[in-house]
Amino acid sequence: MTFIKRIIARSQSPLSRQIVFWLFVSIFFIEAILLIPSVKRREQELLGQIQEVSSGKVFWLITDIINEGRATNQEFVARFQELQKLNPDILGGAIYTVDGQLMGSFGESPQLPLTQQKNNKSKTFYNGTRYDVVWSSKKLPVNYTLILRHDTEGVRVELYYFILRIIGLVFIIAAFTTVTLWIALEPIVIFPILQLRNDLIKAGEAISQDQETPQFNSATIKRQDELGDVISAFKKMYGQITSAISKRKQAEAALQVSLNEVEAYSQALNHELETGWEIQKNFLPTQLVQKNGWEFASFFQPARQVSGDFYDTFEINNHVGLVIADVCDKGVGAALFMALFRSMLRVFSTPTQLRGQSSAILQANQPIDGGWIGDNMSTNLVHLNALQAVSLTNDYVAENHSELGMFATLFFGILDPENGLLTYINGGHEPLYIIHANGGIKQQLKVTGPAVGMLPGSNFKISQTYLQPGELLFGYTDGITEARATDGEFFSTERLKTLLQPPVSSANNLLERITIDVLAHTKEAEQFDDMTMLIVQRLNNLFFNVVPADN
Repeated sequence: MTFIKRIIARSQSPLSRQIVFWLFVSIFFIEAILLIPSVKRREQELLGQIQEVSSGKVFWLITDIINEGRATNQEFVARFQELQKLNPDILGGAIYTVDGQLMGSFGESPQLPLTQQKNNKSKTFYNGTRYDVVWSSKKLPVNYTLILRHDTEGVRVELYYFILRIIGLVFIIAAFTTVTLWIALEPIVIFPILQLRNDLIKAGEAISQDQETPQFNSATIKRQDELGDVISAFKKMYGQITSAISKRKQAEAALQVSLNEVEAYSQALNHELETGWEIQKNFLPTQLVQKNGWEFASFFQPARQVSGDFYDTFEINNHVGLVIADVCDKGVGAALFMALFRSMLRVFSTPTQLRGQSSAILQANQPIDGGWIGDNMSTNLVHLNALQAVSLTNDYVAENHSELGMFATLFFGILDPENGLLTYINGGHEPLYIIHANGGIKQQLKVTGPAVGMLPGSNFKISQTYLQPGELLFGYTDGITEARATDGEFFSTERLKTLLQPPVSSANNLLERITIDVLAHTKEAEQFDDMTMLIVQRLNNLFFNVVPADN
């Protein structure tokens, strides 16, 4: 029963069927090729036998004629007719003289005439059923040429049976060889391959389901051939895969520990940054300065949790200090220096007083655009004393923190709310704009000195201008003009100037107009820089106006 099952299993193996089929076809094809010369050789043997028998009869008959004495041509031909009785395979013949003249013929005439025999030098003619043979005078003891016609039907039948015997023998050999190979394939090739296939399935399931290494059936196969090499390669491959998986698990475990640590650190860092942001917000004014006849408005949006941009408004001896600044870099470092710059400007601007006579001091510190335009000397002196905070702040940062390479571009102005006089220093910052009440840029407050904190002893020039009733002072940081859309396009200074052309009803109106357009430009794009704006408007009518800062 087991043997029958194994036979059935062999028959169901596609590989076995293919191998034995092509082996059988190959053997049969090779034997078929060899059959053609074998048949031809057998045919020549049978024809040779016919010729040999006829030769014996011919020589016996000629010898008998010679022994009887001299015979006429007609007698000679008549005697040769006896060949049909001596050999039934002889159907007829023809006798020629030496000069090629037909002496006579008997029975079925040969198809090979003497002239053709001489021209082609052919001694035989065979067409499958008839066989003509020539005996020339050189081979006969008489001066005649003899051509005999033979019946070869027996030869054709014999060849037919010969072919059948060969085909049967080839079939038996091919069948025996293929069956033997088929039986031998099962233990030598098929069974090991099936075991290896089952082992591959087990290995795949074990790897995909993260199971222990299964018991492989092919592990017991020891072979010194190509199949043995394949089995060894499978074992090696599985070992490498399991080793790689083990190392990957170890790496994942270590990575998970690292991720947990990073997450904990990130949460702590976020907490610290949130705390830093809350602290930084305290450095920004929660409520802008309140002055009759003036409106103040601001916008501030950091790119990160903490920022390097800042703005400020504060009172100095009944005057108003206006600051908008951008500390280089971003993040925590910029935020720390932002607090430093803001605090030092406030500290140094209040008690600072230049020594000497007022007129001499003012004469030595002439504004960059040609003389003081303020009517009151004391007002000019208050502004000049407060603006010394820029130089003091610059020297402190440059001398004590130069190795950090931190600096700030800033605008620091002192505004007299009584008459609109504005005295300012622009330390490398974007130009501020004075805007007409009915729209359009009236004046640009350009740079009067370098960025603050770069080099000690830097010279910061002073400039003055007036804000007339209805006019606005607009300040911003480069985060506004360099705000990027989703396709990378900048908001640009040209687009900002376009927004300053229409009439402006209030500082908040202008701030809202620019804010909406900037945010519509950036949409969902990532913010790369802090965005800050500060707007001051001198009103036409005198009333008390308080505007909270937009943080």
